[in-house]
Amino acid sequence: MAIRTTTTAQHHRFSFLQIAIAVQTLTIFVQAVSAGLLFTTTYGEVLHDVGARVMYGASMLYVLAAVLAWKPGGGSPRPIGYATGFLALASAQVAVGIAHIPSVHLPLGVLMFGLSVLALARPPRPGHQVRSIR
Repeated sequence: MAIRTTTTAQHHRFSFLQIAIAVQTLTIFVQAVSAGLLFTTTYGEVLHDVGARVMYGASMLYVLAAVLAWKPGGGSPRPIGYATGFLALASAQVAVGIAHIPSVHLPLGVLMFGLSVLALARPPRPGHQVRSIR
């Protein structure tokens, strides 16, 4: 008797919303690295400044993805609230960064990273259609 094993390649499907959250999480992590470089290298300030703009753009992309997942995709409107709240946190982060208030800027950055990781780890809600990208 021969044992037959078959393996099937499972296709992982990621929604635009999940990709936007992943990009946002990555940009915040890069900001933490560039903040360390800010104190140790001459080019750290430029990297952190450019990274701030990219992170803010990623937060706006998250809002767009949440709206697109809700209306045309038939998903829940809840991620729109999360994304909008995160954009407000990103705006506050940029403001306190420009004002050079590290006692607020650093903890807020840690909070934003934690919240972004939680949003990334949250599984899609069952019963909702999600448009996916392969």
